[in-house]
Amino acid sequence: MSVPLGVILAGGLATRMGGGDKALLQIGGQTLLQRVIHRLQPQVAGMALNANGDPARFDGFGLPVLPDSIDGFPGPLAGVLAGLDWAAEQGAEAIVTVAADTPFFPVDLVDVLQDTAQGMTHPLVLAATPRGEEKTKSMSRSGLIRHPTFGLWPVALRDDLRGALHEGIKKVVIWTEHHKGREAVFPTESGDPFFNVNTPEDLMAAEAMV
Repeated sequence: MSVPLGVILAGGLATRMGGGDKALLQIGGQTLLQRVIHRLQPQVAGMALNANGDPARFDGFGLPVLPDSIDGFPGPLAGVLAGLDWAAEQGAEAIVTVAADTPFFPVDLVDVLQDTAQGMTHPLVLAATPRGEEKTKSMSRSGLIRHPTFGLWPVALRDDLRGALHEGIKKVVIWTEHHKGREAVFPTESGDPFFNVNTPEDLMAAEAMV
């Protein structure tokens, strides 16, 4: 399986942070986006940033900025579609997505996702972690907690995804389950590798983790 392209998803509204760009918040003297780029770059063949609004605010990062092609902020699937359309232009077969507000994701993310996809006609895999005592809306039938902004996505299904979005499908797992997507399990013994910054309190916690 060839090395995929990477797409950083930063197209959300950041309502719990009071709006604005979470990706540009700083921890340990670096923006969240800088930290995400640093983690993702060694794992992929090239990178782009999915973000809406004026792309000039990201000029300093040297990445192509891909806006959603579906209006109304329909969620991360729109960012995935933007990434797949960009990857198709590059002649790539797949992308890996990561969230711009999750600075500690695994350094072997792509390897584990691709290993899990072995044998699939269209590699479609979401990252997941074992469930503790908590229950979440992202829990799968196998009792895992899925992290739907972290996944391996095939360019071959981009038009299918476009059709699903136009039909009003917004929930990632509805579409991935329809295509029999798999789950790649990452350990949590050393903490949640997909800890993300949603609130000011999370930002303080991330600063402490750095």
